[in-house]
This record gives sequence, C-alpha cells and structure tokens, in this order.
Amino acid sequence: MYPGERLGLPDSGSRSIGRIGRRIGALLIDYTAATIIATGFLGFNQFALPTEAGLTQFAPLLVFALLQIIFIPVVGGSPGHRIVGMRLVRMDGGWIGVWRPLVRTLLLILVIPAVIWDADQRGLHDKAVGTVLIRA
Repeated sequence: MYPGERLGLPDSGSRSIGRIGRRIGALLIDYTAATIIATGFLGFNQFALPTEAGLTQFAPLLVFALLQIIFIPVVGGSPGHRIVGMRLVRMDGGWIGVWRPLVRTLLLILVIPAVIWDADQRGLHDKAVGTVLIRA
C-alpha cells in the first residue's frame, strides 16, 4: 500500500502525496525567506547572543508563521510549497478557509505534530485540520 492510497490519491504524479524531499525543500525555502525578511525589516541578528537578542530572536519564526497563514488560503500553499510544486488542499475538496491555516501553523511551529505521521505521510498538524499536502 502506497502513501495516499487510503485517501483515494494516486501513487505518483499530480495529486499524489507530497513526499519528504519536497516537504523539506519547501520548509528550507520558507524559513530562509522568513529569516531574510526578519533580518531586513525586524532587526533580527542571527549572530547576537540570546541575552542580547530579546524578542527579535523569534522574528524569523513569526515571519514564517505569517507566510503560512497568509499564503495558504490565497495561493493554496506557502511560497516554498508552490516553488517545489505542492499545494495544500482540504480532504473534502472545499476552500481551505482561514482557520485551518492558522491552526495548522500553530501546530507546525510546535514541531512535534509535524514530525508524527500516519501511513499516508500526513502529519498530525494536517490531520487535525483535515488537509493534505499534495503535488500540484
């Protein structure tokens, strides 16, 4: 049984489950973009000691979360998702809405729900909001 078969998705190609390589690539793209934006606009200094950084040490994480929350309902995925050829969809096919990206992102930044997967390679953050990350 391949990932996504129980969900009625194909084994490969368009609409198949987004695999780990693409997911990691998208995460690296998104977090790099968030760090660049945080450095340029929010005064984030990646070389500052934690005692010197204050709240700016969380700036990349805040920007990362905002990118997820804004882009997912508008274009169907974060910038990283779209660049590597994936999109986030609801299991029932409807519009992703606003609350799903918000809850999904909050769970994503906690890390643990995102690294616990089921047999279909859906993280707990996606299962909680009824979404699946597929190839576009």
